Amino acid sequence: MDLSPAEHEDRAGRANRPVWSPWRSVFAFGIVSLAADMVYEGMRSMAGPLLGSLGASALTVGIVTGAGEGIALALRLLTGRMADRTGRYWRLTFVGYAMTAICVPLLAITPFLGVAGLAVATTLILLERTGKAVRSPSKSALLAQVSKSVGRGRGFAVHKALDQVGAFAGPLLIAAVVAATGRLWLAFAVLAVPGVLSLVLLAQVRRRTTLADDKVPDVVPEPREPARLPMAFYVFASSCAAGTLGLMTFGVISFHVVDAGLAGAAAVPVIYAMAMAIEAVAALGTGFAYDRWHAKVLYVLPVTIAFVPALSLAGQLGWVLGGVALWGLATGIQDSTVKALVADLVPSGSLATAYGVFAAFQGGAALVGGALAGGLYRDHLTLLIVIVAVLQAISLGLLVVTRRSVAAAQQ
Repeated sequence: MDLSPAEHEDRAGRANRPVWSPWRSVFAFGIVSLAADMVYEGMRSMAGPLLGSLGASALTVGIVTGAGEGIALALRLLTGRMADRTGRYWRLTFVGYAMTAICVPLLAITPFLGVAGLAVATTLILLERTGKAVRSPSKSALLAQVSKSVGRGRGFAVHKALDQVGAFAGPLLIAAVVAATGRLWLAFAVLAVPGVLSLVLLAQVRRRTTLADDKVPDVVPEPREPARLPMAFYVFASSCAAGTLGLMTFGVISFHVVDAGLAGAAAVPVIYAMAMAIEAVAALGTGFAYDRWHAKVLYVLPVTIAFVPALSLAGQLGWVLGGVALWGLATGIQDSTVKALVADLVPSGSLATAYGVFAAFQGGAALVGGALAGGLYRDHLTLLIVIVAVLQAISLGLLVVTRRSVAAAQQ
């Protein structure tokens, strides 16, 4: 289709502006994610107390937050394919970040809405998670392209490390505001600042990169069908799904910590922050290693996950902290380095589609894995440990098949 006058002017203007180097663009993407993570991780850390203060029961809180995570993962099947069909990677990325930047601070008004407060808060939380689904495949596709020349492992690693700084800082900012003022609504209002910052910086990245004009076009002649994803991608997605089945959610671990009397509820955010810090280090270490040793670096993932249940659900806090450390290590690898291999497995024109499908594999596995761990940990812990070990053996086998497929394709 023809470009509008505004789009012609935008492209002409970008052509005359200095272009950022690939590394600078990677760092800029990372700072965007850092700011946005402060917003939505801050929200997630206090979503339960907020909904409870508005009259929600524990069941309602579970349904709302669970539905939010389901939306954030499942909708990527649609938004990823949409991005590859239309080429509107930047537009979808902006829309997704804007939904987070707007919806989370608006939670500040819900305590003043009376009986409508709970319904409005629920809607805003679900819309924020929808924004995550809208932007994630497009953002990952853009990052995969901009980091190609510097090493995708390094690129995703640095981005994830910066992302985790926001995941660490957001809940602490919320806690500090609540501790200082005693007003939960004010804490949500403060999150408007990093939200606006994320959008301003994203606009700068858009202006200072040539991605929209070459490898990941922002305007395409007409809708196009993404190339079919190769079988090696599905084998790898199945491997990671088997791993995720055994990698229980932190919610199960934190429930065990409090339920077993190992630590008070106030200590849980500190333990979670520790996991986030380890996740950042794991992403950096394995990401840089991936660019040197490629897929074989990922062999550590199923081995690590196999030990998580036995340690994190133990009866002593020291063992639990060790399990949480392994949980953070595995999560860091899953959220960064595996994305580098996805980008190496699929055609560039199908990256967003691939990330959407991959998220669906992981989301379904996380749902089943969480239910499995929650149902077995109290009375059938040994059975849970055995099941997870078997799943990780399957994951390792599928990863070996994936690596051999990649090696054969390169010959």
